[in-house]
Amino acid sequence: MLEDTHRAAKHSKTVAALLALMEDNRHRAEEDPFGNPVLVTARAILRQIDRGDISEADVDQVIAELRDEAFQDRAQRIALYVGGTEKEASEASYSRIAEKLASEGAPGSFESNREEFERTRFVAVFTAHPTFSAPAPVLAALAETASGRDPKTHFASHRPSTPTLEMEFTQAIAAIKNGRDAIDRFNTALLSSARRAWPEDWTALVPQAVALASWVGYDTDGRVDINWWDTLRLRLRMKKLQLERLEAQVADIDAADKLADRIERAIGCVDRQIAAVPAKGDPDTVAEFAAELIEHREDALVTNEPLMELFADAIAKATPDDQLKLAVARAGLASHGMSFAHSHVRLNAAQVHNAVRLRLGLQDPPADPFRRRVLLGAINSALDKVETIPVDFGGILAEQASATRLMMTVAQIAKHIDGNAPVRFLIAETESGYTLLSVLWLAKLFGVEKHVEISPLFETADALEQGSRAIEEALRSPHYRAYLKETGKLAIEFGYSDSGRYVGQLAATFLIERLRVKLAELMQKYGLADHVELILFDTHGESIGRGAHPGSLTDRLKYLSPSASRAMFARNGINQRDETSFQGGDGYLLFGTPEIAMASVARIAEHAFDELPTSGDPIYEEADFAADFFATIGATMHELVEDPGYASLLGAFGPALLDPTGSRPAIRQQDGGGGPSVIKHPRELRAILNNAILQQLGWCANTLQGIGAAAARQPELFLELRDKSPRFRRALEFASHALAHSDIDVLRATTALLDPGSWLDRAAHVEPVRARQLVGVAHSLNRLNLWGPVQSMFHRIQTDFVLLRAAWPKAPEMQTREMLLHAMRIALIQRIWIMATAIPDFSPRHGVTRQALDMRFLQLDVPSTLALMDEVFPNEADPTKGRDFGEPHGPRQAVSYAKEHEQIFDPIGRLFAQVREIGTAITHEVGAFG
Repeated sequence: MLEDTHRAAKHSKTVAALLALMEDNRHRAEEDPFGNPVLVTARAILRQIDRGDISEADVDQVIAELRDEAFQDRAQRIALYVGGTEKEASEASYSRIAEKLASEGAPGSFESNREEFERTRFVAVFTAHPTFSAPAPVLAALAETASGRDPKTHFASHRPSTPTLEMEFTQAIAAIKNGRDAIDRFNTALLSSARRAWPEDWTALVPQAVALASWVGYDTDGRVDINWWDTLRLRLRMKKLQLERLEAQVADIDAADKLADRIERAIGCVDRQIAAVPAKGDPDTVAEFAAELIEHREDALVTNEPLMELFADAIAKATPDDQLKLAVARAGLASHGMSFAHSHVRLNAAQVHNAVRLRLGLQDPPADPFRRRVLLGAINSALDKVETIPVDFGGILAEQASATRLMMTVAQIAKHIDGNAPVRFLIAETESGYTLLSVLWLAKLFGVEKHVEISPLFETADALEQGSRAIEEALRSPHYRAYLKETGKLAIEFGYSDSGRYVGQLAATFLIERLRVKLAELMQKYGLADHVELILFDTHGESIGRGAHPGSLTDRLKYLSPSASRAMFARNGINQRDETSFQGGDGYLLFGTPEIAMASVARIAEHAFDELPTSGDPIYEEADFAADFFATIGATMHELVEDPGYASLLGAFGPALLDPTGSRPAIRQQDGGGGPSVIKHPRELRAILNNAILQQLGWCANTLQGIGAAAARQPELFLELRDKSPRFRRALEFASHALAHSDIDVLRATTALLDPGSWLDRAAHVEPVRARQLVGVAHSLNRLNLWGPVQSMFHRIQTDFVLLRAAWPKAPEMQTREMLLHAMRIALIQRIWIMATAIPDFSPRHGVTRQALDMRFLQLDVPSTLALMDEVFPNEADPTKGRDFGEPHGPRQAVSYAKEHEQIFDPIGRLFAQVREIGTAITHEVGAFG
């Protein structure tokens, strides 16, 4: 983070004055432990706004200036995060890896070294969680700035609009293209080194070390905007993008004429298939689509074999330079099949259970431990006698169970679109081996067990604790072991958002690493180590709130896949592949330009081919300390999550601070015009929004809570391992980043907004009109009744923070600029609440009472409430004016509330827009959403 003083010369007069005020109040607070610099600054800003010393335009300018500075700093951090964006440096990294691989083999040892080049070691997965926290042009400008260019574009607002599926897909494709280009550059280096080492053999080499995948358009967990025809349309577009890429790569190469002609014919067919995809589930349209897809499937290329044969012929005839170009293009085809990136579909375990219940009549709940054995026996019996049945599009159209429909869709992809590349079948909330066996039964039912990679997602604390049991339940089945040996892959997905928010991010990573060890033991126990590759997919996102390491991409990869566990897999003869997600707008930034993508692929390749350390990490020698440390964090975080005040804090007005950044609803809504629900437990919020709210409130509790208590148990050993253990140091860098964007005074000032007493105290020292307004806010807060539990919860957080500061006195602190953003927003929220008290009384109508109206404003449910006010207080005096109703009209008694709109409703709307704009600025400060 750049120091605020470094930018003093660039600040406008108003911003400079406010930064100085914030800094001065911080210094004063050091002498007065009872003062709160954030609250004092917020009230000073509010007074200046009330007096007219700071105009609405001034507030806009202050927010924009602070936001744009945070934007610039974020761009710099992105460049540093990927290790620099100079193409030459990335190329040099590619060459070092390639030369080392080629030099490790003696002359004539091509076949013995071939696997080192061709085995897929790492897959970057582009996912679409709700993290599109800025418009696509703003994110594109951020990536350009990080790449050392000035986009010369000013954006009046950085607030996002709710992304559509098409928007998500378009942004993902742009990132995937840059990633594919970078992988091609890496493969060029590998092939060039191989040509020098094995000049007679190198043309047979097909490097596939790094690959890409995507679940954009295929992830239906928690989403209702993705139908099966949407999945097929986007999958066909991915096929077309792959073919068009190949077409461009072989263009103008004389030896590739036949190859180019075949690709061109396939593109034409896929174009017609895409055009025929139905826009809805109309049987006639679906039948027309089926005819187009099936009739021309061979011309559209269902596998890559015909192209691979033509590539071999072209390479044999081509000039040396063209041979290299063709070999690079062939590697991309072999690695990704008939798609721009591999496909991941995802759904929920409950959907799987429902599908099997409908097909097999198994009624017992899988969560019931007393009936689990019966269920496992029943599903194994079903696997004994399952017979494959045909799949057609009419069957998909008629099918009601979503899991069955998804498996049928996968079957159609394998039959008619891409028979090469397997489809990852991810199951969220897996807690039993029964779920995995049920998916296997569905795959066998539709004949695609060889085409799907069944993968449980372990993301809750219970799932991480019991994940090995779920895997072992499946491994006891001979059907599942046979399936794994047939496909050669055991895939596991780890989630960090849910696990982190319930047990704390540091404790979550400990649980995940322990589960990795247990997986190795299970593979040995069931004789799979020599036959099955272990795929570990970490879906962590780009924020500390979602488990992404904040230091650098290199540290992030080492943190997610620790050297110790990688060495353990190697000792046990287990081939292990890492996969990691790049989620939404934040994640796509790391492939946002060609330069950034090249750097990201360089760091990935360095990790994939990294030599494992020969010496151990001290943290593993202190197993008792590690177990106690992370268990203390988990227990302390659990206590916080179950504290009623924590839910009150998150739900008071936290969801309203942020614009929607994804397609899934953040929180359930009440009926009857009462506004948003009052949150009773954090589980009622989506995980990513939960984490984002904490960032907006200025306290990253899901990363920090419990570290103080854990460190206090053995403070000397805590400090020693922080300095000497790379693994422990990387874990604590989460806390460092969280502390740099957390401040106990910011949290105290935010919670103080909910204190009726503080509003009454102020009412005693102002003029009568303002006093009545403050008393009105206090009365509404009393009815909301959150202050008691929130205050108690705050003391819980404060206690742990005091212990943390004692153990780590030089830990980072929030910078003044970010504190000013929080203070400014607190002032604006207070102004909204005060202005809302001036709304005239009205009789209950339109499903809302005056008390409900007050509650809505306290929860900052502003847009929908203002829309309701348009109905209660219409702005137009006579909506019939100028219209002829066929007979003489009498005098109109319509009443206009133009004054209320001008003085109350419109200003509140603009204030709320400023509140949300500050939210985007804080997201830039933190560096990611959620």
